Amino acid sequence: QLQLVESGGGLVQPGGSLRLSCAASGFALRYLHMTWFRQAPGKEREVVSCISASGGSTNYTDSVKGRFTISRDNAKNTVYLQMNSLKPQDAAVYYCAATAPFRPFNCEVRDMRNWGQGTLVTVSS
Repeated sequence: QLQLVESGGGLVQPGGSLRLSCAASGFALRYLHMTWFRQAPGKEREVVSCISASGGSTNYTDSVKGRFTISRDNAKNTVYLQMNSLKPQDAAVYYCAATAPFRPFNCEVRDMRNWGQGTLVTVSS
């Protein structure tokens, strides 16, 4: 049974950086496409970034392009989200999620089979 645990959230000032981690146990991440989502209070969950199982393909929502970088270390069974130049509108609970194995590379909520519990990112001065 795959379990995902996010970490790295916290309070940061605008313009600051955080690196989120999503550590997996119970299954090898190398078979799974991974996505970071976020959900701010009163808003729908949205895709932030996703990465294919091999790491060869990545996608970003427009609002984070050039500021966020998704990566993965399959040997460590961990996916990362490096967030730079953070803005107040980036504040949200960030979730990592995984597809089922051997599925097409898609990054939508409906494609995810496993979810972490989330980590809170607060951007405020």
